Amino acid sequence: MSTRDVPAQIGDLPPIGRPANSALLEAGITTLAQVAAYRRRDLLALHGVGPKAVSILAAALAERGLAFAD
Repeated sequence: MSTRDVPAQIGDLPPIGRPANSALLEAGITTLAQVAAYRRRDLLALHGVGPKAVSILAAALAERGLAFAD
C-alpha cells in the first residue's frame, strides 16, 4: 500500500503522519483503545512508526485516561 493511498487521519487517532498511519493500518490498529493494548516498543518496531508518532499517541492516550501496555 502506498502512503499516498492512506488517509491523513484514521478513526480517533491523532494526526501522526501517513507512514505511521500506514503502519498502524497494516497492523489492524484504527483506534486509540487498540493502541493502548500495545507496548511503545512494539509500535516503534513497526516500519513507519517513530518516536514522534509514539509521543503524539502517548499524549492522545493520556487525554483519554489511557496508556500504553508498557
